[in-house]
Amino acid sequence: MRLCILITTLSSLMFVAACSNPAADKSKAVTGEAAQVSPQTVQGQKYLITPQHCKIEFVGSKVTGSEHGSFSKFSGQIDYSGNIETSRVNITINADSVTTDSPGLDTHLKTADFFDVAKYPQVTFVSTSIKAGGEKGATHTVTGNLTMHGVTKAITFPATITVTPDAATVESSFSINRKEFGINYPGARDNLIRDDVVLTLHVHATKAS
Repeated sequence: MRLCILITTLSSLMFVAACSNPAADKSKAVTGEAAQVSPQTVQGQKYLITPQHCKIEFVGSKVTGSEHGSFSKFSGQIDYSGNIETSRVNITINADSVTTDSPGLDTHLKTADFFDVAKYPQVTFVSTSIKAGGEKGATHTVTGNLTMHGVTKAITFPATITVTPDAATVESSFSINRKEFGINYPGARDNLIRDDVVLTLHVHATKAS
């Protein structure tokens, strides 16, 4: 009898863990109308964002568990003015480079159900504002225009940013609602996909020569 209770308890705990929402404890990106981006070039040092030194990862989840993925091809730069708050970040991601632990899922993510890479080959972000202080102990709050799946919106999220003479680092993890960018695929009826996806940035941008 005790063995049955123990097995039942362990099974219940495993089920709860599998069904937990990875976005539940993350800061939620605030979205709004896209802002006009000034064409003026930021004067100062440039730091390059490359896959060799940076990672762009995400976690999507459904009723039965989570799927971890990343993008392997992207480029961008941080234009550092000498002051983080007046600097600018921009990045372009090759949507076709989406990768998970499942080749079948990789293929599905590239279809019209999700990123629709044939029609929208790039995901882009350009910052429009960086302010000191941020949620959950972050050093800054970043706002910028995110274009994904043919939709452009302003998003605001916390990030920890540091700059040295040789590198600029950005660490951030937040959730974003995929449906706000027209990615509406619901998943199977008995295994629905959650709206919120966790996006994690590990940026170590190196000084341009």
